[in-house]
Amino acid sequence: MATVDITGEQFASTVEDNDIVLVDFWAEWCGPCKQFGPTYSAISEKHPDVVFSKVDTEAEQQLAAEAGITSIPTLMAFREKVLVFSQPGALNAQQLEQVVDAVKALDMEEVHAHVARSQAEAAAEAKQDGTQIPEA
Repeated sequence: MATVDITGEQFASTVEDNDIVLVDFWAEWCGPCKQFGPTYSAISEKHPDVVFSKVDTEAEQQLAAEAGITSIPTLMAFREKVLVFSQPGALNAQQLEQVVDAVKALDMEEVHAHVARSQAEAAAEAKQDGTQIPEA
């Protein structure tokens, strides 16, 4: 599968509707982004079961801000709607393959249990502090 450009309007549905989604946050003026682009595209061809998406941070500034992007390129990986990897910097082909393989190999029951425990702990702390945490 080739890479797909996504917008802020498509971001949530892309993550929600697919098992594994990688997101490359990039910009046209960014040298390392241009270097990483062909590697990202080539690896996407090897993994048709993974959505390799791209977000142009210049065109999608609000989405980049909401995602906490402070350096580009930044690669994020989502599995079953959970952010499981986020790292700035261009990866080489071997490193990107390792990320894809690691995301595919995750024990998602364990990941979901960890997320649930973290949310419960945060809610308990908020209750003690008197602050409210929005429901996920």
